[in-house]
Amino acid sequence: MNRKLNYNKWVKYIHNYQLNKLNKMKVKIQQRSVYHKFTEIEIEVPTLIDQETEVQEWLMENEDLWSAEMDDAVYKSEYVFGTGLGDYGGMDQDGDSEWRYQCPNGYGGHL
Repeated sequence: MNRKLNYNKWVKYIHNYQLNKLNKMKVKIQQRSVYHKFTEIEIEVPTLIDQETEVQEWLMENEDLWSAEMDDAVYKSEYVFGTGLGDYGGMDQDGDSEWRYQCPNGYGGHL
């Protein structure tokens, strides 16, 4: 309390204080945190198909052989902080979800 104020100045001081208190704005503080899940499973593919030209087609035609296992693995996997784009090779930064395959010879691609 300021002792040098007379009654009128004190009333004005209190009034201004109350106005300032009532006229405060609320500011929202926001944060966007990105988490991802990464899962991989291994399935057996016939060795007679060409790794560079036929694997993608075979996987898409036989999705029923591996999709439930992948769904279960995704469900059980843990969330990891960050986008994961730099952690795994061949990931596309523009996609929200991504499916890839990788052959033993290093060839792979998107599904």
